[in-house]
Amino acid sequence: MPERAEKDSQIKLPPELLDLFTGVDDLELEDVDIEVDELEFAYQSGFLPAIKRMVAAKSRPKSLLDAPFALPIQKYPGQIVEVTIGATKSQGGTRGSSITIGGEKSPAFYTFENPTPNSPIISLDVFDQKVPIPKAVRTNFNDAMEDPISWAKFAVDKFGAQMITLHLVSIDPLNPKPSTPAEAAKTVEDILQAVDVPLVVGGCGDPQKDLAVFEKVTAAAEGERLLISTVTLDMDIEKSAKLIKKYGHVALAFSPMDLNQARELNRRLLEYLPKEQIIMDTTTAALGYGLDYAYTIMERARLAGLMGDPELQQPMSSGTTNAWAAREAWQKMDPQWGARELRGPLWEAVTGLTLLLAGVDLFMMLHPAAVRTLRNTAQRLAEKRGTADAAKVADWVSAKF
Repeated sequence: MPERAEKDSQIKLPPELLDLFTGVDDLELEDVDIEVDELEFAYQSGFLPAIKRMVAAKSRPKSLLDAPFALPIQKYPGQIVEVTIGATKSQGGTRGSSITIGGEKSPAFYTFENPTPNSPIISLDVFDQKVPIPKAVRTNFNDAMEDPISWAKFAVDKFGAQMITLHLVSIDPLNPKPSTPAEAAKTVEDILQAVDVPLVVGGCGDPQKDLAVFEKVTAAAEGERLLISTVTLDMDIEKSAKLIKKYGHVALAFSPMDLNQARELNRRLLEYLPKEQIIMDTTTAALGYGLDYAYTIMERARLAGLMGDPELQQPMSSGTTNAWAAREAWQKMDPQWGARELRGPLWEAVTGLTLLLAGVDLFMMLHPAAVRTLRNTAQRLAEKRGTADAAKVADWVSAKF
């Protein structure tokens, strides 16, 4: 009976499994539970004293090994173009200041290679008619959102907006009573008088109506160096570019996440405009809604420009407000998602912070808290820093022997 029990307790492995162990000296098991009543270890003579001597011989290291490190500095054959938005009185306009973006000689915030010549800029969005705005945003502006002039003034006076993006959505032909080009131009003039920061003027997305409006707006704001948003491949590019050049503005070249289309649009604009009057926008997708793809396109465009591609050396813009189109940014959801009042600004901020690292120079945003977060981060990253003092760095390495 004992002999049979001993035989039954032996584990029999199939030949296929045993073949895998052929020529193997050590076998390590992971996630294996072994249940035994008694376990005996048999050691060769002198094994335990040897182990004790080996453990005693090990001493605790007093410092890390010294190793040389050289920063991987690289020189790029290309450079991103500098573009100025807004014109002061001495520059032919009426703005209190102008803003210059671009000029990079290295990828975003590679300050160990080259300093950041112009810190990224954020423009606050303003709409010329009532549109659905999440409550988390409305509570910051309240009654100021009743008209675009009050909204723009509030954004500058209360939140220190560096720029204003005026969206002329009232001109949309799908509206019951769309605004006329002349009325849209009058709104632009009123805002130029109300605030003295540079201005981005956007249309409704209809190629024909936008061009008709831009014709009036560019003339009414001659010399103010507006950023005209946007010029697309669907528009009459020659007419659009000539208007922008004639009245001294800047074109925002918009393409739908396609580098070939971005190249084509920039190439056609460069036939009529100097490179200092073109900014490009390759489309912003929100966090969780294709942000990784948007980042990849922007990063590829920036690296191509630095490597010498003349058609992708324009500064980049991001419509970061698109983050609010994601339902997670504004919709009431399970408590584990957190409060909407915090979730929305975080959604916009993370979208912006991600594209900041891709090389975006100009952000159009909506929530003041997200704007503040992105602005502070951009300024911090743009600072030129020297080599850290090793003695002041926290000792984060620990080990037990």
